[in-house]
Amino acid sequence: MESHVNGERAGPTRAEVALRTAVRLQRRLPTARRVSGAMQFPLRAPTVPGGVEPTPKETRLGGAYDTEWARSPAARLGRLALLEGAVRPLVWAIADPDRRGYDRLVGLNGPAIFAANHLSHIDAGLLLTSLPEPWRHRAFAGAAADYFFDSRVKATLAALALNAIPIERTKVTRRSAALAAELIDDGWSMVIFPEGGRSPDRWGQAFRAGAAFLAVRTGVPVVPVHLEGTGRILPKGTSKLVPGRTRVTFGTPLQPGPDEDMRDLSVRIEAAVTALADEVAGDWWTARRRAHAGLSPPLSGPDAGAWRRAWALGDRRSHRRTRREPWPLRD
Repeated sequence: MESHVNGERAGPTRAEVALRTAVRLQRRLPTARRVSGAMQFPLRAPTVPGGVEPTPKETRLGGAYDTEWARSPAARLGRLALLEGAVRPLVWAIADPDRRGYDRLVGLNGPAIFAANHLSHIDAGLLLTSLPEPWRHRAFAGAAADYFFDSRVKATLAALALNAIPIERTKVTRRSAALAAELIDDGWSMVIFPEGGRSPDRWGQAFRAGAAFLAVRTGVPVVPVHLEGTGRILPKGTSKLVPGRTRVTFGTPLQPGPDEDMRDLSVRIEAAVTALADEVAGDWWTARRRAHAGLSPPLSGPDAGAWRRAWALGDRRSHRRTRREPWPLRD
């Protein structure tokens, strides 16, 4: 810009000259990109020759996420305060759990594997806060590596709040199983969902052999657990949270046989959770008779179309909430 005096052009002012000089100097200053580009090895990483496939960068998330810090004394103290001061009141407010079957855990000593059906993201928090002492504050959860450990923030929260370790669902790795077995051998109990993921339609899915494999490898008992009602609170495919009532039912611990195959034990675990579901739907005596005869209604629901499965699910829900008259009946 130039100033005008008496209608004639004048030279630039001192301020304008200073401004133009500063701009020129700024453009000549080396930027971080120019400096890094001018540096050569070993001051910068070596370049990859043309035609050579670059080595993929190693990730520290997913199944490779290190959760050892979550079992340090400071993290355990923080998790104790978080579990009792925030998670338990939140679960109570959202899920209103009715917990049953604690009497079946009498005589259970040491670590155990608590295996439950899986319907909602609230399942892990509900089951962990439902564990009685001394297992509640000495337990860890097996969480999907591709979901809970896909970002640094989610991985940190899962490890701190749930003492979760990453479990690979899409590929077979020894790291997750070795870490889980090491923690169990060290006295920690495990919370696991053998279905491997949440049910898409609130009916059960086939159990995988992960819980059975760990039980056979470590020799600890498996406690079957049935969760009822969580699928209506936060089902798969939606982020809408709808508070409701739930029920947590603990079953009799299953001890692996001396020569029992993990596949056979996995079948026993699924049958035990199925029998608990039948017990919740009806009464204990009828459910035990059906379980003994191998006639418990499957967790997977009827083999029919989507509308028939949805109708059957609604029928089960209304049946479970039917109010029974006290015994003996009064006139």
